Amino acid sequence: MILSCSRISKSFGTDAVLKEISFHIEDYEKAAIVGINGAGKSTLLKIIVGELAADEGEVIVAKGKTLGYLAQHQDLTSHRTIHEELLEVKRPLIDMEERIRSLECEMKHAQGPQLEDMLETYTRLNHQFERDNGYSYRSEIIGVLKGLGFEEEDFKREISTLSGGQKTRVSLGKLLLSKPDIILLDEPTNHLDLESIAWLETYLLNYKGAVIIVAHDRYFLDRVVTKVVELDQGLGSVFTGNYSSYSQKKAMVREAQMKAYLNQQQEIRHQEEVIAKLKSFNREKSIKRAESREKMLAKIDVLEKPSQVNDEMSLRLEPDITSGTDVLTVRNLAKSFGDNHLFSHVDMDIKRGERVAVIGNNGTGKTTLLKIINEMLPADAGQITLGAKVHIGYYDQEHQVLHMEKTLFDELQDTYPGLNNTRIRNVLAAFLFTGDDVFKRIKDLSGGERGRVSLAKLMLSNANFLILDEPTNHLDITSKEILEHALNQYTGTVLYVSHDRYFINQTATRILELTGETFLNYIGNYDYYLEKRELMNSLYASDEESQETSGQAEGKQDWKAQKEEQAKQRKKQNDLKKAEEEISRLEEQDACLDRQLEEPEVVSDAARLLQIHREKEAIAQKLEELYELWETLAEELS
Repeated sequence: MILSCSRISKSFGTDAVLKEISFHIEDYEKAAIVGINGAGKSTLLKIIVGELAADEGEVIVAKGKTLGYLAQHQDLTSHRTIHEELLEVKRPLIDMEERIRSLECEMKHAQGPQLEDMLETYTRLNHQFERDNGYSYRSEIIGVLKGLGFEEEDFKREISTLSGGQKTRVSLGKLLLSKPDIILLDEPTNHLDLESIAWLETYLLNYKGAVIIVAHDRYFLDRVVTKVVELDQGLGSVFTGNYSSYSQKKAMVREAQMKAYLNQQQEIRHQEEVIAKLKSFNREKSIKRAESREKMLAKIDVLEKPSQVNDEMSLRLEPDITSGTDVLTVRNLAKSFGDNHLFSHVDMDIKRGERVAVIGNNGTGKTTLLKIINEMLPADAGQITLGAKVHIGYYDQEHQVLHMEKTLFDELQDTYPGLNNTRIRNVLAAFLFTGDDVFKRIKDLSGGERGRVSLAKLMLSNANFLILDEPTNHLDITSKEILEHALNQYTGTVLYVSHDRYFINQTATRILELTGETFLNYIGNYDYYLEKRELMNSLYASDEESQETSGQAEGKQDWKAQKEEQAKQRKKQNDLKKAEEEISRLEEQDACLDRQLEEPEVVSDAARLLQIHREKEAIAQKLEELYELWETLAEELS
């Protein structure tokens, strides 16, 4: 055990955030702390690292073990470049390297005992330098920087010129390079693109230390963690497994709790009815029996009603009218900012009922695309056509559609003047804004609260075409699940940008990857995209080569051709899987027959031996056919 939290409690005024939280972390274990916004996750991390004092309980770290902590928000102040800032983490190695080089020069002119002392020091330092991976620290720094999404031209940028998200990535890089025994990460994926998140997953999975993560990225948690610590209404529960395993077990626990509560309530009502009936008989014996039952009932430890799943926020998305079949048509779209060419020759067709996710690395132009479609930015070239009866509802990750000086109440009333005061208050209450909360100014709200206001406006819009830019940013996991359910039940059309892979997996019917200044199309969710990404990239590369040869100007295969190709590849994948399963079954059957041939009663039975021989021949022939089929399919899919 490398870390132990024992009965940790913390209150802020009369608000008890943590109540006797206990759990432990083993060497090399990867664990997550989950809970809704305000559950105390960040507070618990700060208590573990000593930034906050617990009211009760203790944190015990194994002797000699080091902690490293990444908070959600970083405010680095430095005149160093990004590369120099990460080099400072390796300052002990840099100083050691300089001392080794200095000794090499000095030894040229030393003699006798002085030379022997220098040689001894030189040998010792070299051994330590090699043991601490001194010969690879420079390439390690570059690998971490590139893994976190920095290009080589970024390495020379000064820290003071970076955005908050870029400073967080630099701080994360410094933490990873320092290699503490226990890493604590608070929302580490917030400022990373999909490739950087995938890199971080691999890095943490292979990290030779313990990791504790607070994150709303469920796909990330599924990949990395093997233990989940849940904070719920101040109490802590520990679950083994990844996030999906925790979610399933939590649902089972909640169902069992609700069943126990309902059964107890039913028994209490039954006993109360029996007591009332006994008393109504008005006989001494009946009254005594009633009194006895009352005493037993008074001793019952009454269970509290479990909180309902997804009762934190109420979101229902309904279009006011049905749009035409063709919702959006984009032809030859292009956009640049100076020398920064985002995309060109982009074609896109979106049909009614589709839920299309746009993905790609940071800076490729995903948000710009949505703003152009929503007429918030002009395109450099191309044409955008909305279909018949299309009514757009827009969700902006920067919440520019919200007016910062207005109160929540005024924001909804001014946008939808037809709503009466009661309706506005009811809508805001459905998004957890009650009482005087409705008179708070938008500028005073947190990111998650602004997100809920934007969702409330979206719900009231009754739009049939939703355009969403990072809709899950700042939402807790429960709110994300509510949004997922609402979108899956929605009968309109959705186009959204997101880096939340779990959210994409649950909601997308199609994925458009913005890469190489154009789109690649995938007819499926995120898991399907991962399965087909390499194939599509190779197809696109081959298409580009053929275009150069023929001189054609088209940027990619048309949508129908891609769909047909993907269907063929999907069938081959299924056939390959079936062949593998049949091979495994027949090999096991053949092994079973071999074991039978060793049994004395079979050896002495000529008829049974002949039967087994024929069965083995049939299996061998079938296996030979399956092996050939498998090789053919594997070759075609490679």
